[in-house]
Amino acid sequence: MRLLLKCLRLGRRRRFKLVWQAEQLWHYGHLCLRSLLYNSFTNSDVVLDSLFEPIYWLVDHVTRWFGVVFVALVIGLTSSIVAIVYICLLPLILQTYTPAWICWHLAYGHWNLIMIVFHYYKAITTSPGHPPQAKNDLTGVSICRKCIAPKPARTHHCSICNRCVLKMDHHCPWLNNCVGHYNHRYFFSFCLFMTMGCIYCSISGWEMFRDAYAAIERMKLLEKERLQVAANQTYYQTPPPTFSFHQRAFHKSVVYLWVLCSSVALALGALTLWHAALITRGETSIERHINRKERQRLQKKGKVFRNPYSYGGWDNWKVFLGVDVPRHWLTRVLLPSPHLPHGTGLSWDLPPCVTQQRTPLLAI
Repeated sequence: MRLLLKCLRLGRRRRFKLVWQAEQLWHYGHLCLRSLLYNSFTNSDVVLDSLFEPIYWLVDHVTRWFGVVFVALVIGLTSSIVAIVYICLLPLILQTYTPAWICWHLAYGHWNLIMIVFHYYKAITTSPGHPPQAKNDLTGVSICRKCIAPKPARTHHCSICNRCVLKMDHHCPWLNNCVGHYNHRYFFSFCLFMTMGCIYCSISGWEMFRDAYAAIERMKLLEKERLQVAANQTYYQTPPPTFSFHQRAFHKSVVYLWVLCSSVALALGALTLWHAALITRGETSIERHINRKERQRLQKKGKVFRNPYSYGGWDNWKVFLGVDVPRHWLTRVLLPSPHLPHGTGLSWDLPPCVTQQRTPLLAI
């Protein structure tokens, strides 16, 4: 009897606990709903951001953990292309091309490869730059709502790295790193030289690709004929010749090289052109959206928006690439160079390479 009463009391306690938890969840949901309508600044964008917050959290964490996989994928695919070129294509070039063309392919191919490896290594190992956490005398800064620390102009918070990044452009999963003030040039140079390398491989290997594709089609036909002969074989029938493993591997490697390089050239080339347009305007990917909204807002008031960080197309490129004197086009652009960008990313003074003065504006 006592055991029965004890079980009934435990059942009542559990029911009360479940009811209490349900009431707490109801009050919490009600509070969240009221918080969305707390003030007049709430609009449809805020509501959508709040509803999609779990999705954003999932994407951020997946990108963070899969960054290493993406870097390994880039290294693996690039290494496979380089191996195919050295094992399959280079002996063929040395046997069939003229000495002038051989010198051209050896010089350009190795220069392009060195530029790709150097800039990718620097892009993934160089910190994009972070603002100091301590309070100092920085002017024109705001406070990051997530870091609760000073946030200089052009600085934005990366939800994947969970830190503020100086002159942040975006978080690149293929680098497993943010693209910011100190590694933006390395990222763009890697995209540019990788696109140039893929275009070079696609154009140079076009004839080889056509021959290899035709050979693979002949392989399929001969394999089909061989199977038919094997099914109806008589003593006077001879099976068709078969391709060796080396021939099959060679032709399939050439097709793989051309398809991969052509696909990467199209996709990465479009991304490179997009970033080249942003650099010409003196913007980052994030500032592109911010400036567009600001341009529309001022246009309604009859005013003209001007980007305070743009010095003109040509000067923007010189500032971005760090070209101060003419010889820097060779030593800093066409050759590997670890030189630092202009400024510290905390303030944006006029670089020495800019030829035309600008009207000073307050950066907010």
